[in-house]
Amino acid sequence: MRQVLLVLLASIVGAAESIPGITAQVYFSPDGGCTTAIVTAIDAARSTVRVQAYSFTSAPIAKALATAQARGVDVRVILDKSQRTERYSGADFIAHAGIPVLIDEKPAIAHSKVMIIDSGTIITGSFNFTTSAESRNVENVLILRSAELAAAYTANWQTRSALSVPYIPKDARPSP
Repeated sequence: MRQVLLVLLASIVGAAESIPGITAQVYFSPDGGCTTAIVTAIDAARSTVRVQAYSFTSAPIAKALATAQARGVDVRVILDKSQRTERYSGADFIAHAGIPVLIDEKPAIAHSKVMIIDSGTIITGSFNFTTSAESRNVENVLILRSAELAAAYTANWQTRSALSVPYIPKDARPSP
């Protein structure tokens, strides 16, 4: 699998490329369509979306996840512990949309930026799911389509989920 990824990454030149069993698309920011590509992938979800995110402030991505959940897609999110106190975190919005949100509080930083959609699409890269990542930062998004890779990412998501704790929205926490 590692060789496949290395060959895949070495062959990408800004457009969809085919390697047996894997399709890839790559996007760059600032203003390179990363958020639009992610929202489009979420909008196409039919059964499941699994998210791991370090920082999560993107309103378009949060809305796409809430819309997917509302149409019956099983959406679940794991966030870094910093999102408990982050001023502009989307954690409350997605939790109030009925999406189960967990906090991965064990590691120093839960720095993954991953989505697994319908057991066949993986979204990953340096791109945090934030407005700044789209408009101000130099970032990348890689969208891979491979059931084999999705299974590996899903297994990792499940491991992190088992080690995480439920997120409590700010308005549901007891006053200090």
